[in-house]
Amino acid sequence: MTHVATSASDASMQTRAVTAATIGTALEWFDFTLYGALAATLLPKLFFPAMEPTSALLASLATFGVGLAARPLGAVICGSLGDKFGRRNLMLATVSVMGVASVLMGLLPTYAQIGVWAPILLVVLRIVQGFALGGESTGGQLMAIEHASPDRRGRYSGLLGICSPVSQILANAALFGLSASLSAQAFESWGWRVPFLLSFLLVIVGVYIRLKVHETPAFAAMKQAKQVVKVSNPLRDAVRLHYKPLIRWTLFFCGPAAIFYLIVVFSLSYITKTLGVPKQTAFMLLMGANIFAIFGALIGGTLSDRIGRKKALAIGSCATLLISLVYFSVLDTRSFVPMLLIMGLFLGFTQYQSGIQPVAFAEAFPTNVRYSGSALAYTGANLLTGGPMPMVSVWLLSISNGSPWAVVALCAVLNVISLAAILIGPETRGIDMHRTDSTQALTGDAADSATLNSPGSTANVSGIAPVERAHGMRNSH
Repeated sequence: MTHVATSASDASMQTRAVTAATIGTALEWFDFTLYGALAATLLPKLFFPAMEPTSALLASLATFGVGLAARPLGAVICGSLGDKFGRRNLMLATVSVMGVASVLMGLLPTYAQIGVWAPILLVVLRIVQGFALGGESTGGQLMAIEHASPDRRGRYSGLLGICSPVSQILANAALFGLSASLSAQAFESWGWRVPFLLSFLLVIVGVYIRLKVHETPAFAAMKQAKQVVKVSNPLRDAVRLHYKPLIRWTLFFCGPAAIFYLIVVFSLSYITKTLGVPKQTAFMLLMGANIFAIFGALIGGTLSDRIGRKKALAIGSCATLLISLVYFSVLDTRSFVPMLLIMGLFLGFTQYQSGIQPVAFAEAFPTNVRYSGSALAYTGANLLTGGPMPMVSVWLLSISNGSPWAVVALCAVLNVISLAAILIGPETRGIDMHRTDSTQALTGDAADSATLNSPGSTANVSGIAPVERAHGMRNSH
């Protein structure tokens, strides 16, 4: 009877954990989708009216990149604190900061009202928001994955992956509805602010649920090994002991990150400005593509539980490589159904990989550096290719006289690098999530630390049987 009650309690906590992580991730993508769509369409006029159109668009997209550039700083600080003091408290702080930044974004005066202070304050808010998101994205993922049973990690990872497309559908639906129901003057004056202000409701729900979630079992187990916590310096140890998986996973995610922002930010600008498609139609295309993305994330996460992370990721990477070669040619037809299908397939297979990313990153690092390592890889990739991709694509299009083939070539190169990073790495499905680095490695024993680059080689020094073993799971290594 006690075992049944314990199992029910564990299942309830797993549900709370994945719900809390999902809401935080949804808020992240809701805000970023809003800003990305507006940065490509309306914000150049409102915040950079003194510039000529191309320069204003580049400046607006640069503010989008600034938010991503601040994420590594948030990842470094929040990741180190989360590995040292726990995941739960950091998650409460980051979601609160995100909500405040969103509300202030919705209240921000434009260039016509306060002049040059408008773009300055816009950049400041993007930095604050990016900092919080740097800690939130990975922390939320770990909250769900570390609570999950070994055979459901991929499924939970896929659920986190649907937050992006669901939030984009809601954000673009809000923008589409407001732009369609309001006059152009009303939308430019106050209509675009409404979704930012309403996003604060997600924050309230997110904080409430996170207050009901316990600390993750993996971190709780590590805390009992007091010597590991005492001598560990998460950021230093992640870079010193686990630089190989850190570099490999950063390079992998450079591909999906770049393609994602190419589709959801640059494509809006390309479709509306270069091809002359109405904004409402562009928003509808993106909403339709995100329906494909929902199924992609769920399929990717679930499939990775069956065939492994490595094989599942390789399938998605090969698909996006092939689609990238024909993407712009199909868009150039200006025919709604072919445009919807190609955008849907491109975003669907991109999100298929993003549905596997949380569990793949979490399994690659031991508990004492899992937050820091995962956050550095995730935000590093977004900094290197995600944020700059829309701006670089606009520049490549301008120097190529409107031809998209330079953008296609860039996508293909990044995709090949991503695929190579997948293929050279080990399989991690079923790995022990309670493992930590040994105290000898943490204190600088060269002979011991040399063995720690493989995810399966770290020691379990917590003194508590790992969840995998307790459930009879076999380590894949």
